[in-house]
Amino acid sequence: MTKIRITIWNEGHHEREHPHIREVYPTGIGNVIADGIASDDFEIRSVTFYDDEHHGLGGDILDNTDVLFWWGHCIHKLVPDELVDRIQQRVLDGMGLVVLHSGHHSKIFKRLMGTNANLSWREHESGERERIWVIDPAHPIAKGVPSSILVPQSEMYGEPFDIPQPDHLVFVSWFEGGEVFRSGCCYHRGRGRIFYFGSGHEAFPIYYMPDIHTVLKNAARWAATPHEDGVRMVNRHIVEPLEVIGRT
Repeated sequence: MTKIRITIWNEGHHEREHPHIREVYPTGIGNVIADGIASDDFEIRSVTFYDDEHHGLGGDILDNTDVLFWWGHCIHKLVPDELVDRIQQRVLDGMGLVVLHSGHHSKIFKRLMGTNANLSWREHESGERERIWVIDPAHPIAKGVPSSILVPQSEMYGEPFDIPQPDHLVFVSWFEGGEVFRSGCCYHRGRGRIFYFGSGHEAFPIYYMPDIHTVLKNAARWAATPHEDGVRMVNRHIVEPLEVIGRT
């Protein structure tokens, strides 16, 4: 069996700087996600911004990644543009990308979306209830997911969300304060598949929830397959004419 090679990138800043975050995720958000989605068909590597001079993605790591998970929050601007260039090209070439929670403001997500990805936002210290509704149960990312997932403590992300119309919308979230949010969005860029998933705040234990693990496992499997029509995305440069070209 050929395993799906997953790299989970977590900036790691909260765990380094805030003791209360370490209490929730003592081994780091990326490692908790890695443990939660572990599967016989996955080969998982967890890295952080602080790992090496290439911020965890040096050498041939990107070239040997089928799906890149991206969790970032407060140091988006410190990610070098050269690294963003490399990630973008890998996505265009067919690498999957799963962007989590506040990764909507990451350089790579904003570049691939072509917008600033701003949204409505509210945070209570104790959080508020979020219900993630499955609006397309036939989509592969919704496989095995109940009709809705109740997250007891979450950070409100709401509309308007400045993103392009999703190629496919799998989840919509409702929050205790009444807002709704497009929380599970699929895109294609070049040959690559992109999935944005909104739920996953650093101070709440959302990434320990089995239903969230199911969503992320499904997302990895969906994103690992290059776009079905990907060959059409390749610039073939010189092609044979389909019709006879007249000459004078």
